[in-house]
Amino acid sequence: MIPAAAVFDCDGVLVDSEPHSIVSWMDVLAGIGHPAAPADVEACTGLGFAPTYEVLNALAPLPPAEAVWQCLLEALQRSFARGLGVFPDAVAVLDACLGAGLRVAVASASPRERLDLTLRTAGLIDRFAVSIAGDEVQRGKPAPDVYLAAADRIGTDPASCIALEDTPTGVQAAVAAGMPVVAVARPGADRALLEAAGATVVGHLTADVVLGGKLGTGNR
Repeated sequence: MIPAAAVFDCDGVLVDSEPHSIVSWMDVLAGIGHPAAPADVEACTGLGFAPTYEVLNALAPLPPAEAVWQCLLEALQRSFARGLGVFPDAVAVLDACLGAGLRVAVASASPRERLDLTLRTAGLIDRFAVSIAGDEVQRGKPAPDVYLAAADRIGTDPASCIALEDTPTGVQAAVAAGMPVVAVARPGADRALLEAAGATVVGHLTADVVLGGKLGTGNR
């Protein structure tokens, strides 16, 4: 059955921003002499700023979160300015969803400032009438709050939506919201973890899988 709406994660689904995030975090951490390694930051992929801050602060004390956030946002702006890649498969699916009359939304773990920066830099901010940021809900992913808020904002039952994700944390959030999930296994992703979290896993996003009612057919 064709879904009524498609809810996209942003980082890793629409845009290739995770490398920028790691570089930017390391830029900030190096500036304050924090001992975290890139692998420590990478392990927080999909969690958003606040949980990442908590993990890194547990490794070694950080300045107040507000100060770290401002430094990180500036580092992201510098990194994005060097070139933020947009995934063509995701844009093609977005176009197909809009062409089929589906409502579309973004549900991200990122704070509003970062989400808007990312979508604006990618040229996608005007494509989505609805976007929900991680700091606009009570609980971040893997809790379902951001997906439930997206469905509510676009006036659609969560079960009638389809979620597009790329991390186990994000998949868990969408599944907990009652949405079927397509997870794209970007290079380096653990397909088994995505599948175990409850997603239909694909190597790249296609309108056929998202709109063609072929969820649950296994890895592609």
